[in-house]
Amino acid sequence: MRTALNVIRDEHRSLAAVLHGLQYLVDEVREGRRKPDFTVLRAMVHYIDTFPEKLHHPKEDRYLFARLRQRITRANAALDQLEAEHIHGAKLIRDLEQALLRWEMGGQQDFAAFAEEVERYADFHWRHMQQEEEVVLPLAERVLTEEDWREIDAAFAGNADPLIAKDVEKDFERLFKRIVNLAPPPIGVGSEN
Repeated sequence: MRTALNVIRDEHRSLAAVLHGLQYLVDEVREGRRKPDFTVLRAMVHYIDTFPEKLHHPKEDRYLFARLRQRITRANAALDQLEAEHIHGAKLIRDLEQALLRWEMGGQQDFAAFAEEVERYADFHWRHMQQEEEVVLPLAERVLTEEDWREIDAAFAGNADPLIAKDVEKDFERLFKRIVNLAPPPIGVGSEN
């Protein structure tokens, strides 16, 4: 299996884990089983905000999607849609951040708006990842050449993109571990308060 494909799928799983955890916490608060822990919630939203924008999407756009466009024009519509979603996702994340801040500052009356933004972003992101994994990645496996894969794999391994340093990847790894340590079971190992 290609390094880039493994990295993309691993990064999707990391994002999915944080999204599932966020949805779980929202459900727990909604059902009155848990009080909001804004430290955990802020860390989760921060991860969802920064990880795709700084690490994941730039590599997809710059390497995988660009090379696919060179090899096969019938992929352009799907790639245009995914690149547009990368931009739209940033707006949805801003909405999510603002809703979290309103809830934290304004109190329980603003919880429903935050819960709605969590669901809106999660639904959007699940569809986005599904399109990548079920349409684009299989197409890439079929049409890209060994030379294409060498360049793409090198970029996704982190050693070909000067804009994405290894310390940035380590920062996200530390943030993910912090979320796991802060979040309560069953999504993490933090306090059950």
